[in-house]
Amino acid sequence: MRSLTELTHVNDPAWPVLQELFRSSPSRPEVLSADPDRSLAGLEQLQVTTRSFLGSMVVNCGGLLLDGGWLRVFGGVGSRRMPGLAEVNGFPPAVDPAWRPAGGLVVAHDILGGVFVLNSSDAADLGRPGEPGQMIYFAPDTMEWEPLEAGYAAWLEWLLSGALDQFYEGLRWPGWREEIMGLPSTVGMTVYPFLWSAEAQNDLAATHRKPVPMSELLGLSKEFGLQLGSGDPGFLGNPGTADV
Repeated sequence: MRSLTELTHVNDPAWPVLQELFRSSPSRPEVLSADPDRSLAGLEQLQVTTRSFLGSMVVNCGGLLLDGGWLRVFGGVGSRRMPGLAEVNGFPPAVDPAWRPAGGLVVAHDILGGVFVLNSSDAADLGRPGEPGQMIYFAPDTMEWEPLEAGYAAWLEWLLSGALDQFYEGLRWPGWREEIMGLPSTVGMTVYPFLWSAEAQNDLAATHRKPVPMSELLGLSKEFGLQLGSGDPGFLGNPGTADV
């Protein structure tokens, strides 16, 4: 394993680049504060340097809230505002060179129960699309994994470019921004009839929506995947707990 000195003492850290992307982003990200000292264990576990976007997010950022909290991108150590990568992915209490995230690293949740994952080397064995080191998305309207054909840095830059409206076209109803305002990052929005149903896809505005714990929303995804024949989606992350 590389030492923390090797991981953090780099000539061209990515954090200044990310800060500029945050400032110019039309997605208006809320950047949560980090605790660099506590985040270093996560960096050591992941074995990525602060030259990378992922490493810089782990050390310098407690997470991002995009589009008023529609999308939650996990950073280093969590807080009351948002769990961190270590909590979401179940990092071991002490750095373990043999540990790897099951199926890939969960890096973001959206308010509908969609999950963004950085593929691991065993992605194909798990039946997941995309190449190792590329991003995939578990879509709540199809109950299937979709390849995004981009690594973490390109994915994060794409998010910050204002691509969310296009990505979520057909999944945002009139007044969605007001409905999600102020919801904790551990809470999602259930839609009934469910997003994968013909009724919801024909008239999303007519659906009934209600805040529920993200853990409940992700649990429903596992149930529906089995019922609809797309299979168990696997580990979708531990979103923490919150009162609704």
